[in-house]
Amino acid sequence: MQIRHLLGSAAALALLAGLSVPAAAQQAPAADAAADADVMQEVIVTSSRRSASEIELPTREIQAIMPGVNAVKAINMLPGVIFQNADPWGNNEQNSSLYIHGFNAQQLGYTLDGVPLGDQSYGNYNGLSPQRAIISENIGRISLASGAGDLGTASTSNLGGTLAVFSDDPKADAGAQVEQVFGSYDTFRTFARIDTGLLDGGNSGYVSFVRQDSKAWDFNGQQGGYQVNGKFVHAGDKGTFKAFFDWSDKTEPNEDATSVSATQAYQPYTRPFLYPDLAKALTYVDSKGNTPTALGANYSNYFSAAQRTDYLGYMSYDYQLSDNLTWKNQVYYHHDDGRGIVALPISGASSVFKVYYPTSDLKTVLGNSGYGVRTTEYMIDREGARSSLNYDLGDHQIEGGVWYEHNATTTSRRWYQLSVTNPLTPYDVPTDPLFTQVQSHISNDVVQTYLQDQWQVLPTVKVQAGFKSSLQFANGTMPVQPLSGSYSGTTVNLPEGEIDTKEGFLPQVGALWDITPTDQLFVNVQKNVRQYITYGLGGASPWSLGSQAAFDLFKRTGNPETSWTYEAGWRGDHAVDLGLITGIGGQINYYHVDFSNRQLLISPNSTLTSFVGGVGILQNVGSVTTNGVDVAATVQLGDHFSVYDALSYNHSEYDQNYVSGTSTVLTARKVIPGDPEWWNRFIVRHQLRRFGAKVSGEYYGKRYATYTNDLWVPSYWQFNLEASYDLGAIAPGVKSSSIGVNVTNLMDKKAASTITVGSASGTYAIYPLAPRQVFVTLKAGF
Repeated sequence: MQIRHLLGSAAALALLAGLSVPAAAQQAPAADAAADADVMQEVIVTSSRRSASEIELPTREIQAIMPGVNAVKAINMLPGVIFQNADPWGNNEQNSSLYIHGFNAQQLGYTLDGVPLGDQSYGNYNGLSPQRAIISENIGRISLASGAGDLGTASTSNLGGTLAVFSDDPKADAGAQVEQVFGSYDTFRTFARIDTGLLDGGNSGYVSFVRQDSKAWDFNGQQGGYQVNGKFVHAGDKGTFKAFFDWSDKTEPNEDATSVSATQAYQPYTRPFLYPDLAKALTYVDSKGNTPTALGANYSNYFSAAQRTDYLGYMSYDYQLSDNLTWKNQVYYHHDDGRGIVALPISGASSVFKVYYPTSDLKTVLGNSGYGVRTTEYMIDREGARSSLNYDLGDHQIEGGVWYEHNATTTSRRWYQLSVTNPLTPYDVPTDPLFTQVQSHISNDVVQTYLQDQWQVLPTVKVQAGFKSSLQFANGTMPVQPLSGSYSGTTVNLPEGEIDTKEGFLPQVGALWDITPTDQLFVNVQKNVRQYITYGLGGASPWSLGSQAAFDLFKRTGNPETSWTYEAGWRGDHAVDLGLITGIGGQINYYHVDFSNRQLLISPNSTLTSFVGGVGILQNVGSVTTNGVDVAATVQLGDHFSVYDALSYNHSEYDQNYVSGTSTVLTARKVIPGDPEWWNRFIVRHQLRRFGAKVSGEYYGKRYATYTNDLWVPSYWQFNLEASYDLGAIAPGVKSSSIGVNVTNLMDKKAASTITVGSASGTYAIYPLAPRQVFVTLKAGF
C-alpha cells in the first residue's frame, strides 16, 4: 500500500482508520485484488500547507458513521477528541459536550467554507452549530486542526483548535440523490438533492432538502425539522465564483439533566418532561404550583425545547491575478431567530412572579395551570468579509489576509401563560408575553489580520512562520432592565458599556521534515486568544455581571484567556509483507499547553462586597497546564480487513487555588473536570465485494465532575455496528443504490454521557447515554 503524498498532513488518519470504502471499491469484482490498495490511496486527504497536527475526514467516512450525523460527532473517532451527546445523531445542542486536548467546546473555533460559526454556546449569540449550517450529506470534508488552529481561521475562540467544515461542490454530471432513513423511535429522515451537472460557461449547482423527525427516546417529544441548501459555482478562466445558501428550521424538545449530590436522594437515570399529558401535569403540582417534595431538584417540567431558525449565505471569488498571485474574497450573512422555551412549575420561578405580581394569585395569572412559560429569545444579525492574498515565490509561499465581522445580538427573557384552556406546546412560538423580564443588546465588531510565510528550506524540510492580530470592539446596552429582586445575582441594574480588546501579536512557527518518502516529523508552536463572550444573559460574560460596578471592575482588571500550544510528532504509513499483515500506518504526537488567565464567575471578597454590592464577579483565577499524547495506528490485514485503534492521554490540571468570597477553593493540582485522562477508540472493518461491515468501540475513562475532584463519573465502554450492501443499478434510470444498517450502543449500555460541571464541590448534573437504537438507510442515485 503506497501513500501518494502525505506531506504536511497528519491526516491520513482518515485513511488509517479504515473507516469505509468508496463506492468504486464496493462495486469492484472480487478478482480485482489490486483495487483495494488503490481505494486506500483514494481516501487520503493531503494538505501540504500545514505544520500542526491536522486530520481530515471525507464525506464517505462521515456518512458511514451515521447517515445525517452531526459533523462534530463525526470527529469523535479521531484521537484527542471527546464528544458526548444524549442523542445518537449528535444533534441535540443542550446536552452536547466537546473536549479537544483539554479545551472545551467554547474554547475552539468552527467554520463552514471559511465562514465563522461562533463558539457553539447553547445560548445563541455569535453563530450556529455545523448541523444547522449545512445538511450533513452536503459536507465534502471535515478538517480538525488540534492545537491552536490555523492562522487564517475566522474565530475569536480557537484557543485549542479548529473544526473546519467544507461543503461539497456541485457534481460534474447531472443527477439526483435520494436517501431515506427509518428506525428506532419512529425515526423518519428524508434527504434529496438535485445537481445540474456542468453547464455551458462553466456553471454548475445543486439544491437539496432534508426533513428529519423522530420521537425522543426518553420522553414524549418529536425531534427534528427542515433544512434546505443550495450551491452555485462558476468556474472561469481566471477565477472561481461560489455562492452558498442554508435555511434551517428545527425544534428540539429537551430533557433536563439529573442533579447529583449527597443531599439529592431522588436521582433518576432520565428526567423527562410531562407533555403532552396536561391532566397529569395539573395533578403533579399542588394548588400553589409546588412540585413533590421527595423529588427535590429532579422534578419534571411540563416541557422544554430549543427552537432555532437560521438563514446563512455567502459569496466568494478566488481570482488568479497572475501565475503566482491569487486573491481570495468572501462576504457572508447570518440571521438567527430562535428561542429556548420551558414550561416550569410556579415554584421554580416564584421569586420572579412575586416581584411582578406581588398581590395577585399566581395560579390565576398564569392561566390556572400551576405553570409559567419562560423563553430566552435570540435575534442575531451577522455580516462579514474575508480577503487574502497568496504569493508563490518558489521556495516561499507568502499569505496574508483580513477578516471583519459585525454582529448585533439581542437577547430577551420573557414570560407567558400556560393556560389550561389553550395551552402552549414545545412547538409553538408564543406571543403576547405577560412581561419582558430583561433584554440585552450587544453590538460587536471584530477585526483579525494574519501574515505567514511557508519556506521550503530543503527538499525535505519546510518551515512555516507567521502571526495574527485579533481586535474586538464590543458595546452592550440593556433596553429592558429587570425589576429589583427579580433577576438572580443582580443588585439594581445589569451593566452597560464598551470593552475593547486588542491582541496585536499572536505568533506561530512550525516545521516539517520528510525523513523518508512515507515518514514525517512535525513541530508547531502557537499563541492564541479567546476574546470576551458578548452575551448579556448568563455565563462568563462581562455583560452578564450583576452590577455596573462589577462590570467596571472587570473592565479595568480582567484579561482575555490565552494559550501557548507546543506540538511535536511523527506520522507515517508503510506497506509491509508480514504474511497476513500488508500495511501499517499511524501517528504519534505529544502536546503541551500553557493556558493563562482562566475566567470564572465567583463571589467577591469582603472588601469588594461593599463596592460591587454582593453580586458575583468575573475574574481571572489562574492557569492550567496540559500534557498529552495521542497514538493512532491501523493494521491492514490483506485486502479485506483492517484494524484501527486510537489511544489518547490528556492530563490537564489547575495550577492555583482561588478565593471565592472568604473561602479558598483548593483547585491547585486538581484535574479539570468533564474530560477523562484516558480514552480509546477502535474500529474493525471488513470489505468484500459489495458488502462492508464495521464494529467500533469507545472507551471513556473516569471523569471528574467538580473543580476540586471530590466527585466523579465512572468509566465505560460503548460499541456500535455498521453494515452496508451495494445494490448497484437495480432498475432502469437508477445509477446506484445501497442499503445500510447502523446500530448505536450495541450492548445497550447505561452510563453518563455529558457532565454539566458548575460547582467547586458537592454537586454536578448529568445527561444519560442513549439506549441501543437501530436505523436502516436506503440510498439511490439517478
